[in-house]
Amino acid sequence: MRIISLVPSLTEFLWALGLEDEVVGITKFCVHPNQWWREKTRVGGTKQLHLEVIASLEPTLIIANKEENTKADIELLASKYEVLLTDINTLDDAFFYLQEIGKRVERAAQANALVAQIKTKFAQLGPIGKGATFLYFIWQDPYFVVGPNTYIHALLSHFGFENYCAIERYPELQEVCSQKESASDHPNFLFLSSEPFPFEEKHFIALQQEFPQSKILLIDGEMCSWYGSRMLEVPGYFEQLFAD
Repeated sequence: MRIISLVPSLTEFLWALGLEDEVVGITKFCVHPNQWWREKTRVGGTKQLHLEVIASLEPTLIIANKEENTKADIELLASKYEVLLTDINTLDDAFFYLQEIGKRVERAAQANALVAQIKTKFAQLGPIGKGATFLYFIWQDPYFVVGPNTYIHALLSHFGFENYCAIERYPELQEVCSQKESASDHPNFLFLSSEPFPFEEKHFIALQQEFPQSKILLIDGEMCSWYGSRMLEVPGYFEQLFAD
């Protein structure tokens, strides 16, 4: 096998499956594990692939994602190589594709065991959110937030949080607020993600003025959006983050 991964979280999953020799190419955003990022051939960014580099690696399987990669790139690659296109918007989607990848890379037993571990850990934590509402910010100027029909929404909902945003996918904050009946209606939490926009505490002030009743927290974007082996760490991370 000669595998190229175009999805950072799934690159980390392939590493967890022990595919050191089989993975020959990754993107510049596949930063985990660090050793692979330093040593593996990089084939460009998730949305700006270097097709000539991919060709030189002679892949037998390319792992891609409907949201991470462009339709044009995937269609072109699929005309030349075997492509496994993942589409992950729910926890069940994540579990399905992790097991499907396991089958395709001849690591079915390991993938099934990892998924079972994740499900156990998720069940042990339970609904820590207790019905608290949230807005999850992914971008600034303008602000964009996470809506339903996304993996992040599914993950937080599983742990008992309720999305203040009812507009699917990734709408602008202004559009979300315009649909609320009262300007004083605020979510319990504002989650400012570390990626793709790197929010920091200095960004609290402007948002706190707009949402004075909301508690603002910086949140690890990898923990919330990286489906794969990273999911094993999520319950412990949430338990610590919301210990207060």
